Amino acid sequence: MAEEPPQIATGDQGELTPPPYPLLVDETQNAETAFAKVVRTLQYIKRWTGKTERPSDQRDAFFERFRMKVPNIDDAYQGEDASGEVAGAVVSQTKRHRWAFNPSDIWLYRWLAVVSAAVVYNTFVAILRTTFTEINESVFGLWLALDYTADTIYLIDILIQFRTSYLENGLLVTASKQMAYHYMKGVAFKLDVISLIPSDFLYLVPHVGVNVVVVRLNRLLRLHRAAQFYTRTESRTNYPNIFRITVLVACIMMSIHWNACFYFLISREVGLGKDSWVYPSPLDSNGNATSYALVSWKYLYSLYWSTLILTTVGNVPSPQTNWEFIFVTIDYLLGVLIFATIVGMVGEIITTMNSRQTDFQTRLDSIKQYMGYRNVGNDLQLRIIKWFDYLWVNHHSLDEEQILKTLPDKLKAEIAIHVHFETLKKVQIFDECEAGLLEELVLKLKPQVFSPGDYICRKGDIGKEMYIIKHGSLEVVGDDGHTVLVTLTDGSYFGEISILNLGGSGNRRTANVRSVGYSDLFCLSKADLLEALMEYPEAKALLEERGRRTLIRDGTLEESMVQSIAAPAVSSPSAARNTSNALTRRIDRLEQELEHLQSRFTRLLGEYNSVQMKLKQRIYALERGRES
Repeated sequence: MAEEPPQIATGDQGELTPPPYPLLVDETQNAETAFAKVVRTLQYIKRWTGKTERPSDQRDAFFERFRMKVPNIDDAYQGEDASGEVAGAVVSQTKRHRWAFNPSDIWLYRWLAVVSAAVVYNTFVAILRTTFTEINESVFGLWLALDYTADTIYLIDILIQFRTSYLENGLLVTASKQMAYHYMKGVAFKLDVISLIPSDFLYLVPHVGVNVVVVRLNRLLRLHRAAQFYTRTESRTNYPNIFRITVLVACIMMSIHWNACFYFLISREVGLGKDSWVYPSPLDSNGNATSYALVSWKYLYSLYWSTLILTTVGNVPSPQTNWEFIFVTIDYLLGVLIFATIVGMVGEIITTMNSRQTDFQTRLDSIKQYMGYRNVGNDLQLRIIKWFDYLWVNHHSLDEEQILKTLPDKLKAEIAIHVHFETLKKVQIFDECEAGLLEELVLKLKPQVFSPGDYICRKGDIGKEMYIIKHGSLEVVGDDGHTVLVTLTDGSYFGEISILNLGGSGNRRTANVRSVGYSDLFCLSKADLLEALMEYPEAKALLEERGRRTLIRDGTLEESMVQSIAAPAVSSPSAARNTSNALTRRIDRLEQELEHLQSRFTRLLGEYNSVQMKLKQRIYALERGRES
């Protein structure tokens, strides 16, 4: 029975509602065609994928609040005004020239990979088809199609480079004339144009023919684009050492390939099987073809011979003619160069890969030698070795400060917030502090690792740091060392009471804190915290107020002391600013007095030096008079 077409429904307002899919089958037909079924299936898939919304990338509100709002470099460029002249300005991305390509775009990087593939194709195939003509003649039509596909890629690449923007004075230039002029004035444009010269017309020359594919060697002038792809990939990949080794092996194999082709060309010119050095004769004594007549044998034998001589790992037959001697001599020199390159680059890569492990092992060996020299107990030695093992397994041996020291403070702060985001958003004080204070504090945080049973601080100790728990569990224990008062977990912080001199204990620790297992903490020194809070009096007042509430809750701060201590903290922000201004004025006066004292000291020092010089001169004169 024929399937009825879908009915057109009417909406609430009497409007016609289109069917869920278009009518694909003619009403006069009794059954759907196979093509109609395929089209209907594709339309159902399209409708289904259109309804599926891609989940939005919702960032945490904490991260967004402290994230530096840095404009994308794509938004900063130079365009053209209405008169056609270039005008430098930072404008919105929507007004950007639609045909200006950003050199940092990911799709342009992928296009560079396509161009590099075309360059590698020309580099590998041109000499191969010239040397082994059987390969070229067997599928000549396919080779032509591949050649002109690579030429088309070259041509498109030139057009893309005409529209590729560039940086000038920190701005992306997207003006058409400037982009074209910038590309044309460079050496790359000349090489690209020469690489597209239609040298294939030389096939029509009688003494050349279609088998002399080396006429396309001008295509190799695009190697600079492959070098760009290598540079960008090296900076983008997360495994640069593996990538470098892969490229090194590929370059060596390409060199061996070219050398193998040269070997067979020389053998063919001298005569196959004429002496022991050249390629063996493809015919036996009876004139029958042997396995050496196969093109696969020709290439593999030449490749094997080339590998032996360039890697200097095997013996090859001695040359017999002058050209053979010259070729072997050049090959031996190239082999020494390739061997030295391999040893040097592979050694450097391995050294780079193992540098962190070597440094870590050197530090561990030094500690072991020191503990053995000082007769440290076995239990303590075992704890220290386990602590080092924990550092290595959890990748805490990286010196983050040394790695990030070349970055500006703003970028270092953003990286620190991003890396330690899960920890920082759990810290209540950071959740309410200003973005500027957070930037200063995260740059001053120092990671520390404590072993099981280590005391981070003891009651009564001088407090010089506050701590934030990144990973791990800490216990606040009583004076007996067994009673657990409270357990601190990720995101908790402690130690701010003693470094802010709250309560009657001054800068003394008010509790014993012990690590349960291995604990990763952030340490913030007293000097760094007070330096950061100096510019943010409201945050300092908030921190002090929380510390006082903690002391009152624990019963270590009496209510009578709260009024005398809390008055500055509970004052209004304006009062806090006035206090800060007064302190600033006092510091300025002290600096002025210090400068005055320094000037007086300089003047007295000058007078002292002058009197000393006069006394020396008088003593010298008296000694001369006595001698005379």
